Amino acid sequence: MTQKPPQFGDLLPGRDYADRPAAFGLLARDGRIAVVFVRKPDDATWFDLPGGGVDPGETSAQAVVREYGEEAGLKVRAGEVFGLADQYFVNTEGVAWNNRSSFHRLEFIAEDASLKIEDDHTLLWLEPLEAITALRHDSHAWAVAAWLRL
Repeated sequence: MTQKPPQFGDLLPGRDYADRPAAFGLLARDGRIAVVFVRKPDDATWFDLPGGGVDPGETSAQAVVREYGEEAGLKVRAGEVFGLADQYFVNTEGVAWNNRSSFHRLEFIAEDASLKIEDDHTLLWLEPLEAITALRHDSHAWAVAAWLRL
C-alpha cells in the first residue's frame, strides 16, 4: 500500500490551490545544512530549503540541482528521495499553490557563483534543529526532521 504524503499549510477561503510539482534538497556540511534567506523588495523575509518548482520535462533530481545553482550558487548531485510532503501556500505574486514536494539527499560538488541568478536569496548554513524552527514552510521543517532520523 502506498502511503499518502503529509499535507501542510492552511487553505484560505475562496482560493483554488493548483498542484505544483516541486523539489528540495538537504545538503549537509560540517554539521550544518544549507538554507536560503529570502528578502523580497517589500522587505518580507523568510528561510527556505533551496529548491522550487519542477519545470516541464524536468525530473525532480534535475530541478533540485538547477535550483541549488540558481538560489545558492552551488553545484550538487541529487541522491535518493527520502521524503514526500505537500504544502499549501500563497506566493508573493498572490498565486495559491499546493507544492507536491520531493526531498532529496544531496552531495556537494563545488561552489559556482556563475550559476546564481536569484539575487534575493542568500545561502546560509544552519544547525538542523535551528533550521527546523526557522524554516517558513512546515513541510521543510518536517523534511529536516525526517532527514535527521535517517
